[in-house]
Amino acid sequence: MIEAIHLSKRFERSIKQGKKTKKEEFLAVDQVSLKAEAGEIVGILGPNGAGKTTLLRMLGMLMTPTQGEIQIKDMSGNNITDITAKKAAIGYLSGNTKLYQRFSIREYLQFLGQIYECSEQEIKERIDKIIDILDMGAFADNHIGKLSTGQTQRASIARCLMADPLLYILDEPTLGLDILSADAIIRFMKEQKSRGRTVLYSTHYLEEAEVLCDRIYMICSGRIAAHGTPEELKRHTNSQNLRAAFHSIYADTLEWRNNEEN
Repeated sequence: MIEAIHLSKRFERSIKQGKKTKKEEFLAVDQVSLKAEAGEIVGILGPNGAGKTTLLRMLGMLMTPTQGEIQIKDMSGNNITDITAKKAAIGYLSGNTKLYQRFSIREYLQFLGQIYECSEQEIKERIDKIIDILDMGAFADNHIGKLSTGQTQRASIARCLMADPLLYILDEPTLGLDILSADAIIRFMKEQKSRGRTVLYSTHYLEEAEVLCDRIYMICSGRIAAHGTPEELKRHTNSQNLRAAFHSIYADTLEWRNNEEN
């Protein structure tokens, strides 16, 4: 389980005013609180620039919040307090994840298993299972540098799986993938949910989120605009589907923000 309490992240940006450049601070994430329980798939939805990736990077311990607290609990419900243990509990995936290009997927997973100090038998069993879960048998022995986009994305998820974390944070894991690769990743998320793991992910594919997510947080301009189950969000906005609910919530949030600024 992961819980964020009043998370904020402040950055500095340059603003041109005529011939001069002025520095100003802005909040990319502004007082965000959320929770994802064990055995849940929780979606983070929002337009580009809303603060989703900044939020996920803070939750993944890759970026330090300006303000706020992040709590992670183990399978027994105990708080994990050590920062190294917190990082070990998280499998983080983004489109910028880098892999060793000269390794095959199998060689790379073998290398990771040795880093994690697993036995040779445990490494073999875990690799075989991961290759099966992600349907990588046809290309598991190909060099990573020669893989397609979808195959590389599956290899990135295999990297996360090798550590067997309690929490997966996935930033647009199916973006730009072919149907077979996207389906393999969706099966993976469902598999982890069934194991009692927590999956927190962002996506622009609202139809995917509607059928996959237990709960959803919609973020706009760095703030949570709405949250609930897909059915609750549709009912709240009197919408037939999540896409229509998203547009309704986004329009209301923009109107509220404009009134606040004026």
